[in-house]
Amino acid sequence: MFNTIFPKIHKEGYKFLAISILITFVVLFFSKFLGFISILITVWVYYFFRDPERFPINDDTYLVSPADGLITDISERSGPEELRLENTTYTKVSVFMNVFNCHVNRIPTSGKIDEIYYKPGKFLNASLDKASDENERNYYKIKSKQNSEEIIIVQIAGLIARRIVCEVEQGQELKQGDRIGMIRFGSRVDIYFKNKKVLAKLGQNVIAGESIIAS
Repeated sequence: MFNTIFPKIHKEGYKFLAISILITFVVLFFSKFLGFISILITVWVYYFFRDPERFPINDDTYLVSPADGLITDISERSGPEELRLENTTYTKVSVFMNVFNCHVNRIPTSGKIDEIYYKPGKFLNASLDKASDENERNYYKIKSKQNSEEIIIVQIAGLIARRIVCEVEQGQELKQGDRIGMIRFGSRVDIYFKNKKVLAKLGQNVIAGESIIAS
């Protein structure tokens, strides 16, 4: 119960939480009302950077969601040209994370990080489709442990996001649901895959590392 109400926070949040607490103490000295608003902001900062434990299905015949949020797109698309996959057709599922979602991202299936590619870019609203091509983003090409198929994860920065955090390295072996990184403030994660049936629905809210999106 305690861990549900007060989850641990991601290391990226320590600095922001400390600054918010300091500002709150200063503001409270001058105004109780503004201090109360500052307290609410501090609570939001704490929960934005929350990093709760997740419990994946541990069955690599399924893909679990790489992010918390709302599924905003399910479509057939060419793979990312940044990974030289533009001539291959994939199913793409997009998960939009608003500022109240947990922003820690996770690997959808056990496998090896075959390639990581970071591309700087704009900071358009992450819910827009063109954000996939124009925003700052980070690509992960994963070789599935089950059948060696390629799974692509793309972290896409949003309107107010200003940093994509990558916590894994090329060649690293991971288990389903392991953390791969996070994006600070409102953003999106796309997942590309082949030869699997989509089980998630457009408009569905999903949980990183737990919600099943394909089999």
